[in-house]
Amino acid sequence: MRDYRFPALYVAWILFCALLFFALRGAEDPSRRSGRILSTDAGRLALAELKRPGYVVVHVAWARAAEGAPEQRWIVLLDRIPHTALREAVVVELRAEDGALLRIRKPVT
Repeated sequence: MRDYRFPALYVAWILFCALLFFALRGAEDPSRRSGRILSTDAGRLALAELKRPGYVVVHVAWARAAEGAPEQRWIVLLDRIPHTALREAVVVELRAEDGALLRIRKPVT
């Protein structure tokens, strides 16, 4: 006689996981710190603020308050394609809470 408990448990587990997937789809990510925008959003906003065609996001870094400025911010490095070895690169600094533009400057080399 064949035991059907394991296949039934397997199917129940898949249904449970699918139910959780749809139930939690709009939930806030608990691993993300609250009170700041995502790094991907910071890169997208920096490109929009720069308003220069041909630039792409090279790197996005988080900077706490007192690390060169009084506010928490995202520091976004943008460069042209093909990359120019920082000759034409630009740094865009955005406020962490809402992505507002703080400053646009040349990178310090």
